[in-house]
Amino acid sequence: MNRLKPYAIALTAALAIGFAATSDRLFAQSDDDSSETYRQLDLFGEVFERIRAQYVEEVSDAELIEAAIGGMLTSLDPHSGYLPEENYREMQVQTRGSFGGLGIQVTMENGLVLVVSPIDETPAFRAGIEPGDYIVELDGEAVMGMDLDQAVNSMRGPPGTDITIMVQRGEDEPFEVTLTREIIRVDSVRWRVENDNVGYIRISSFTEQTERGIEEALEELEAELGDAMVGYVLDLRNNPGGLLDQAIAVADAFLDRGEIVSTRGRIEGAEQRWNATEGDLADGEPVVILINGGSASASEIVAGALQDHGRAILLGTDTFGKGSVQTIMPLAGNGAVRMTTARYYTPSGRSIQALGISPDIEVLPALLEELEVAGRRESDLRGALGNDQSPSSMATEEGADGEEMAEAQEEEPPFDYQLTRAIDMLEGIELFNQRAAMN
Repeated sequence: MNRLKPYAIALTAALAIGFAATSDRLFAQSDDDSSETYRQLDLFGEVFERIRAQYVEEVSDAELIEAAIGGMLTSLDPHSGYLPEENYREMQVQTRGSFGGLGIQVTMENGLVLVVSPIDETPAFRAGIEPGDYIVELDGEAVMGMDLDQAVNSMRGPPGTDITIMVQRGEDEPFEVTLTREIIRVDSVRWRVENDNVGYIRISSFTEQTERGIEEALEELEAELGDAMVGYVLDLRNNPGGLLDQAIAVADAFLDRGEIVSTRGRIEGAEQRWNATEGDLADGEPVVILINGGSASASEIVAGALQDHGRAILLGTDTFGKGSVQTIMPLAGNGAVRMTTARYYTPSGRSIQALGISPDIEVLPALLEELEVAGRRESDLRGALGNDQSPSSMATEEGADGEEMAEAQEEEPPFDYQLTRAIDMLEGIELFNQRAAMN
C-alpha cells in the first residue's frame, strides 16, 4: 500500500497544477476555494489508490483515468463527454457525411437512450424507429447504467452484423427490433418539384455537404420552375442537427441581412454573433418550413432565424429543444473532450434550450381518407336547371373506367399531410398576391 502512496500524491499534484493553471485563465479563486479544491483532489487520489490496490480484478491506470474523466463530464449534462481516440476519429468521419452504424441520433434521458431522430433511408428509419422512442436494451443488455458513449459504441459495429434493440414507445409495451448495421451515407440535401409549382427541399442533417447542396437545390429548382414558382418548402422534420457553420449557411441562403444566431456562455469568447450576408438566393420567394419533435440543434437555428426575420412560416409541431453549444477540445494523443460551453439564441433573443421552436401553425401528422359526404345538392333535384357554362365534357359515366381509377387511387401512398398543408399555404399566398395586384 505504501509503495503506491507517492504515485497517488504525484497524480493529485499533477491534477491540482493543471486545475490551478486553468483556473488562473478563467477566474480568480480565493484561498479558501483553493484549499477545498486540493482537499477534494487528495480524496480523488486516495480512492484511485485504493481501487488499484484492492479491487477484486486488476484495472489499468488508463481505464480508471478515462472512466473518471468520462464520469466528470457526463455528470454535467447529457451532451458533454469524453471521446477516446477511436470515438473521436469516428465523430470526424460522421460530420463528413459517411459512417457506420444504425443511422440514429440519440441522447441520454433518465438513464435511457432517447431517440432524437432516425436519419433518412437508414436501418433505423426503415425499421420505423421514431423520435421520442426510448432504447432500453441492446442485445439483451440493459441500457440503464451505461453512459452515452458506451451505448453508442454498442450500437456500432461491422456492416452486415445484426443488433436487437428493445424499444419503449410511450405507454405501449416494449418491443424488440433487429437491425442490420450498414455504412451510413448521409445524403444531406435532396430536392424535387411538387405540384408543378413548389420547390421542395429536404435537409436530413447538417454535414460538410449541406451548403453546396442547398445552393444546387435553389439553382436547379429556380431553373426548372421559372415563373411557375410559387415558393419553397424547406423540410427540417427529424433533422437532428450537425455542423453550426452549415446551419448558418442555410439560413443565410434565404436571408439578405440581419443576425442569424448568437451564443452566450460563461467564459470569455463564448459570446458570438453570426450575421447574414447580402443576397437572398431564393429571390424572396415565400418559404414554409416543416418542423417536428425530431428537429434539433442546427435545424432549430435555421427555423428560429427565418421565423424571427419573418422570412418563413413554420408549420408542424414543437422542435426538440437542444439549444446548447458543444465545443470539441482535442487532447494530444488522447482523443478529445466534448463540453457544453454556451447556449444558442435566436435573433430576437429567445433561448432554444429545453423550449425549442414553436411553429406558427401547428399541424399534427395525420392520415387522410376520403369520406362519402351525405346530403343533396341542387343538381340532385328533379328538373333542376343545368349550367349553361358547363361543358358537356364534364359529365361522367359510371363503369369499368371509374372502378379502375378507384383501384389506382387506393394503391397510391398515403398523403404527407403536413407537406400537403405547406403546399396549400404557398399556393394560397400566390393566389392572394395575384388578386391583390389585380385590385
